[in-house]
Amino acid sequence: MTHHPRPFGRLLTAMVTPFTPDGSLDLEGAARLAAYLVDEQRNDALVVSGTTGESPTTTDAEKDTLLRVVIDAVGDRATVVAGVGTNDTAHTIELAHAAEKAGAHGLLVVTPYYNKPPQAGVERHFRTVADAVGLPIMVYDIPHRAGTAIATETMCRIAEHERIVAVKDAKGDLVASSWVLRRTDLAYYSGDDAATLPLLSIGGVGLVGTSSHFTGVLAKELIEAYERGDTVTALARHRQALPLFTGIFRSPGTILVKAGLNALGLPAGPVRSPLVDGSDEELIQLRQDAAAAGIVL
Repeated sequence: MTHHPRPFGRLLTAMVTPFTPDGSLDLEGAARLAAYLVDEQRNDALVVSGTTGESPTTTDAEKDTLLRVVIDAVGDRATVVAGVGTNDTAHTIELAHAAEKAGAHGLLVVTPYYNKPPQAGVERHFRTVADAVGLPIMVYDIPHRAGTAIATETMCRIAEHERIVAVKDAKGDLVASSWVLRRTDLAYYSGDDAATLPLLSIGGVGLVGTSSHFTGVLAKELIEAYERGDTVTALARHRQALPLFTGIFRSPGTILVKAGLNALGLPAGPVRSPLVDGSDEELIQLRQDAAAAGIVL
C-alpha cells in the first residue's frame, strides 16, 4: 500500500482547548485560536482534542462541538484531525464515528493507556478502529504516557491497513523508528518538538507540536529547509527554537501553552482540574525560554 508521503502536511499543532473563566468551552476563542495557528503560525493542520487539548477532561459532546467549530473556522484551508483515542476500543470507535460525521479530515488514535494491553490487543485495537471508519488515521506512540509502546513488529503489521497512514512518534527511539520506516510507507511525524530534526534525518516528514503555538514559523522553516536540502538552515532553526521546544515541557505542555497564550492576549483561559494554572514563576521562566528562541511572550 502506497500512501501520500505527507498525508497531514508538514506542521501540525496539538491545539489547546480555550475555556472561559468559569471553565466552560470558549467556542469563539477556539475559532480565533485555530485561525491564529493556521494563518500566523503556518500550520498545515490542527489536532483537536489531543492530550494538549485536555481531552481527558472534556465530554464527548464538548469534543464534538469543538471539532465542528474548528472545522468551520479553518477547515477550508487546513486539515483538521480529531483526537479520538481512549483505552476502550468501543468508545474510541464512537468518538471516531462522531468525528467523521462532524467532517474531520483525519483521526489521531493513541495507544490504549493504563490498562496496558499486550501487543495482540494493541494491534487489534488499531485495526478495529481503522475498520470502523473511512478516515485516514495517525497512530500515536507515546509509551511514557500510555504505559505501552507499540512494538516494531506490531507497527509494521498495522501499517498494512489502508487507513493507517501515519505515526505521531513520541517513543524516543530513533532506531525503532528507523526500522519501521525501512519496512513500511508510514509517514512519521515527531511527537516531541525537539526531536523534529533528528526524525527528519531518518525519513520523518514533520511535527505534531506543542510549542508550535509559538514556534510554528521556526518549525515550518526548519522542516522546509531540510526538505530542500538546506541542512545548515534547518540546523540553525533547530538550535534557535530549542529553548522553547524543550522549555514548553518544564510543566505539562497544556499548562505552559495556556500561560503563554494568555500573556499574549490570545484565547486560552484556565486549565481544568487535575491540571493547575501556571504560576507567576513558571510564566517568567517560559518568557525567558521564549526570549532565548527569539520569541516575545
